[in-house]
Amino acid sequence: MSDPKQLDRVGPRKGTRRGPRFQPLKRAVRIPVWGDLGIRLGLALFLIMIVIMIHWWDRGGLVDNLDGDVSFSDVVYFTMISITTTGFGDIAPITDRARMVEAVIVTPVRFAVLFIFVGTAYNFLIKRTWEQWRMARIQEQLCDHIVVLGYGISGSEAVAELIERGIDPSTIVVIDPSEDRLADAEALGCNVMAADATRDETLKAVRIAEAANILISAGRDDTTILITLTARSLAPNVPISTVVRADDNESLARQAGANNVINPVRFTGLLLAGSAKGEHIADYLADLASISGRVQLVERPLKECEVGLSISQLDTGGRGLRIYRDGKALGFWEAECEALQAGDIVVEIVPTVSGERRGDGHGYEDEAAD
Repeated sequence: MSDPKQLDRVGPRKGTRRGPRFQPLKRAVRIPVWGDLGIRLGLALFLIMIVIMIHWWDRGGLVDNLDGDVSFSDVVYFTMISITTTGFGDIAPITDRARMVEAVIVTPVRFAVLFIFVGTAYNFLIKRTWEQWRMARIQEQLCDHIVVLGYGISGSEAVAELIERGIDPSTIVVIDPSEDRLADAEALGCNVMAADATRDETLKAVRIAEAANILISAGRDDTTILITLTARSLAPNVPISTVVRADDNESLARQAGANNVINPVRFTGLLLAGSAKGEHIADYLADLASISGRVQLVERPLKECEVGLSISQLDTGGRGLRIYRDGKALGFWEAECEALQAGDIVVEIVPTVSGERRGDGHGYEDEAAD
């Protein structure tokens, strides 16, 4: 049987129901910056050496207008001014063969060397400067965003579900140490950062204190709890939802600062147990959890026009299940739910309009944020 901790690290599953995805090519060894630069310069020098050898071999077709003798230094000099298209005219090809060599061999090499140097300048100067400026602009504008720490199976499914619920991908920031996994999140339109989420500077860089929500699924419970501690210390007022897999780690995650602790193993057990009591229970629970189902479970603040009404008279037309008042959960059957008060948090079931994405980006049309 596969280890669930390992499953969460492999990235998004293939063939999911959520739009087109791709698996980027992976490289076993990444070339460092200095290595990439060395390869580019080495290739350019190799091409120049080839041209020098060709010119030396065909030096009889060249003429030196100063002293009439074409030495090896003259060949090197002529090659460099040819490659750089300077062309002083002191050394020139005079035979048909030498001119054909310049046209057929040297000219393509000249373009290749030019592209290598232009590409190197773009990658190491222009592109990096542009990306740094662009990242700085994005960071300055981050506010009320959703920070997803860990982009394994749980994290990728959460991001895909958020987008299906109408959340703008540009308001989602994904942090994961693997650039390969982040390629998929970036393709969806999310902001991504390949970094260690346990470090303060990483979370500060994405303005975590200004976030609306933090979702944590690092694949290992110890790493998840450490990230939760770090995030809570930097964002004391931001809601944090955390995924852990061991029952005895749930209390640790809450002590670390998580508002919601999700145990996928336990939830799977609940679905299995529910299916034993009725063949449609597990299907309905999955229906509630996803925006793609016929119904949706929504949590939202009470609207002004609903104050004083019963939980069965909600303005949305949904089925009220529970309210949270002063931190206490009250079921629809309890007397307190017969008169809703300002500040109550309502949990209700609302129908999902099939095939439509909500205009307000929060789960259903013209309603408060869930």
